Amino acid sequence: MFTIVHRIATTEPAEKVLDALTTIDGLADWWTTDVSGSASAGGISAFRFGENGGFDIAVTSVAPDHVGWHVVDGPAEWIGTDIDWRITRDGDYNVVLFEHRGWREQAEFMYHCSTKWAVFLQSLKALVETGTGAPAPRDVQISNWH
Repeated sequence: MFTIVHRIATTEPAEKVLDALTTIDGLADWWTTDVSGSASAGGISAFRFGENGGFDIAVTSVAPDHVGWHVVDGPAEWIGTDIDWRITRDGDYNVVLFEHRGWREQAEFMYHCSTKWAVFLQSLKALVETGTGAPAPRDVQISNWH
């Protein structure tokens, strides 16, 4: 199994990061504007990306320093994978450690998704620091896949 990993840091309070990861409005402000469902532990969030489909993600855990997701529907490569958000403190910074685990192979789609996750983590950072993220469809386009 393979894992996508990324890291961002901000001097903004960890509660702002947690709010962006655990509320429908917060998620819509940095990942995709088309999100519905429940972002609370035990809930399922539906993320849509226009013509490109989307994902249904079960929220497995919510804590002040961790949010866990499990992908239950979407592209075959995503189904059954797990996404973890860990928030740690390093001096004046709150650090977000991101992992998308359980990829069965390092195919081209995984490379694309890794880069898109980096784009969306920058959007999350911008949201927390400035109040404005760049969720889909306003995100940075990186290739012929969206």
